[in-house]
Amino acid sequence: MTKKENSHFLLHVALGFFSLLLLLLLVALFTRLFYPRIITERSDAGDLISEVIQVEVRNGCGIPGLATKFTTVLRRNGFDVVVSGNYTTFDIPHTLVVDRSGNLENARRVARALGVSDDRILREISPDFYLDATVIIGADYELLNH
Repeated sequence: MTKKENSHFLLHVALGFFSLLLLLLLVALFTRLFYPRIITERSDAGDLISEVIQVEVRNGCGIPGLATKFTTVLRRNGFDVVVSGNYTTFDIPHTLVVDRSGNLENARRVARALGVSDDRILREISPDFYLDATVIIGADYELLNH
Protein backbone atom coordinates (compact mmCIF):
# COMPACT_ATOMS: atom_id res chain seq x y z
CA MET A 1 0.00 0.00 0.00
CA THR A 2 1.43 3.32 -1.00
CA LYS A 3 1.61 6.31 1.25
CA LYS A 4 -1.22 8.03 -0.67
CA GLU A 5 -3.49 4.96 -0.42
CA ASN A 6 -2.70 4.70 3.28
CA SER A 7 -3.71 8.32 3.91
CA HIS A 8 -6.96 7.81 1.93
CA PHE A 9 -7.73 4.71 3.99
CA LEU A 10 -7.16 6.59 7.27
CA LEU A 11 -9.33 9.46 6.00
CA HIS A 12 -12.16 7.03 5.19
CA VAL A 13 -11.88 5.40 8.62
CA ALA A 14 -11.97 8.81 10.34
CA LEU A 15 -14.97 9.91 8.23
CA GLY A 16 -16.78 6.68 9.04
CA PHE A 17 -16.09 7.09 12.76
CA PHE A 18 -17.25 10.70 12.85
CA SER A 19 -20.34 9.86 10.77
CA LEU A 20 -21.28 7.17 13.30
CA LEU A 21 -20.67 9.59 16.15
CA LEU A 22 -22.88 12.22 14.48
CA LEU A 23 -25.63 9.66 13.95
CA LEU A 24 -25.47 8.65 17.61
CA LEU A 25 -25.71 12.27 18.75
CA LEU A 26 -28.70 12.90 16.46
CA VAL A 27 -30.50 9.86 17.85
CA ALA A 28 -29.81 11.06 21.42
CA LEU A 29 -31.13 14.52 20.56
CA PHE A 30 -34.25 13.05 18.94
CA THR A 31 -35.04 10.86 21.95
CA ARG A 32 -34.50 13.77 24.37
CA LEU A 33 -36.86 16.01 22.39
CA PHE A 34 -39.64 13.49 21.80
CA TYR A 35 -39.33 11.39 24.96
CA PRO A 36 -38.50 13.84 27.75
CA ARG A 37 -37.34 12.41 31.05
CA ILE A 38 -39.86 12.30 33.86
CA ILE A 39 -38.80 14.45 36.82
CA THR A 40 -38.24 12.05 39.70
CA GLU A 41 -37.04 14.46 42.35
CA ARG A 42 -39.29 15.62 45.15
CA SER A 43 -40.95 18.94 44.55
CA ASP A 44 -40.73 19.67 48.28
CA ALA A 45 -38.06 17.74 50.16
CA GLY A 46 -39.00 19.12 53.57
CA ASP A 47 -37.45 17.12 56.39
CA LEU A 48 -37.33 13.86 54.46
CA ILE A 49 -34.18 11.86 53.90
CA SER A 50 -33.88 11.84 50.10
CA GLU A 51 -34.46 14.20 47.20
CA VAL A 52 -35.62 11.28 45.05
CA ILE A 53 -39.26 10.18 45.14
CA GLN A 54 -39.54 7.03 47.24
CA VAL A 55 -42.15 4.46 46.30
CA GLU A 56 -43.43 1.07 47.35
CA VAL A 57 -44.92 -1.31 44.77
CA ARG A 58 -47.57 -3.89 45.70
CA ASN A 59 -49.07 -6.62 43.51
CA GLY A 60 -52.84 -6.34 43.87
CA CYS A 61 -53.93 -8.82 41.20
CA GLY A 62 -51.96 -11.97 42.00
CA ILE A 63 -50.01 -12.37 38.75
CA PRO A 64 -46.56 -13.67 39.82
CA GLY A 65 -43.67 -11.25 39.30
CA LEU A 66 -45.70 -8.08 38.65
CA ALA A 67 -44.34 -6.14 41.62
CA THR A 68 -40.80 -6.94 40.48
CA LYS A 69 -41.59 -6.00 36.88
CA PHE A 70 -43.01 -2.59 37.79
CA THR A 71 -40.25 -2.02 40.36
CA THR A 72 -37.83 -2.29 37.45
CA VAL A 73 -39.93 0.12 35.34
CA LEU A 74 -40.01 2.73 38.10
CA ARG A 75 -36.30 2.39 38.88
CA ARG A 76 -35.50 2.75 35.19
CA ASN A 77 -37.42 6.06 35.34
CA GLY A 78 -35.35 7.26 38.32
CA PHE A 79 -37.67 6.50 41.24
CA ASP A 80 -36.40 4.93 44.45
CA VAL A 81 -38.49 1.80 45.02
CA VAL A 82 -37.85 0.95 48.66
CA VAL A 83 -40.32 -1.94 49.06
CA SER A 84 -42.08 -4.31 46.68
CA GLY A 85 -44.25 -7.35 47.21
CA ASN A 86 -47.84 -8.53 47.42
CA TYR A 87 -50.78 -6.39 48.49
CA THR A 88 -53.15 -7.66 51.19
CA THR A 89 -55.63 -8.91 48.56
CA PHE A 90 -55.49 -9.88 44.89
CA ASP A 91 -58.83 -8.41 43.81
CA ILE A 92 -57.78 -4.88 42.78
CA PRO A 93 -59.38 -4.17 39.36
CA HIS A 94 -57.50 -0.93 38.52
CA THR A 95 -53.96 0.16 39.31
CA LEU A 96 -53.85 2.80 42.03
CA VAL A 97 -51.22 5.29 43.17
CA VAL A 98 -51.58 6.29 46.81
CA ASP A 99 -50.11 9.61 47.96
CA ARG A 100 -48.46 8.95 51.35
CA SER A 101 -46.52 12.17 51.99
CA GLY A 102 -49.17 14.81 51.31
CA ASN A 103 -47.43 16.04 48.18
CA LEU A 104 -49.83 15.15 45.40
CA GLU A 105 -47.40 16.26 42.67
CA ASN A 106 -44.97 13.46 43.61
CA ALA A 107 -47.78 10.89 43.34
CA ARG A 108 -48.73 12.37 39.95
CA ARG A 109 -45.15 11.90 38.71
CA VAL A 110 -45.27 8.23 39.69
CA ALA A 111 -48.68 7.85 38.01
CA ARG A 112 -47.44 9.50 34.80
CA ALA A 113 -44.42 7.21 34.66
CA LEU A 114 -46.73 4.18 34.71
CA GLY A 115 -49.52 5.65 32.58
CA VAL A 116 -52.04 5.75 35.44
CA SER A 117 -54.70 8.46 35.13
CA ASP A 118 -55.07 11.13 37.82
CA ASP A 119 -58.48 9.80 38.86
CA ARG A 120 -56.69 6.67 40.13
CA ILE A 121 -54.59 8.64 42.64
CA LEU A 122 -55.75 8.34 46.24
CA ARG A 123 -54.58 10.27 49.29
CA GLU A 124 -53.77 8.39 52.50
CA ILE A 125 -51.36 10.61 54.35
CA SER A 126 -49.76 9.11 57.43
CA PRO A 127 -46.68 10.05 59.46
CA ASP A 128 -45.97 6.30 59.80
CA PHE A 129 -45.03 6.06 56.12
CA TYR A 130 -41.55 7.24 55.17
CA LEU A 131 -42.20 7.26 51.45
CA ASP A 132 -44.01 9.35 48.89
CA ALA A 133 -46.34 6.91 47.18
CA THR A 134 -47.61 3.36 47.07
CA VAL A 135 -48.39 1.75 43.74
CA ILE A 136 -50.95 -1.06 43.85
CA ILE A 137 -50.86 -2.97 40.58
CA GLY A 138 -54.36 -3.96 39.50
CA ALA A 139 -55.84 -6.32 36.94
CA ASP A 140 -55.39 -3.60 34.28
CA TYR A 141 -51.58 -4.00 34.44
CA GLU A 142 -51.34 -4.76 30.71
CA LEU A 143 -52.49 -1.18 29.95
CA LEU A 144 -49.62 0.36 31.94
CA ASN A 145 -46.27 1.59 30.62
CA HIS A 146 -43.73 -1.21 30.90
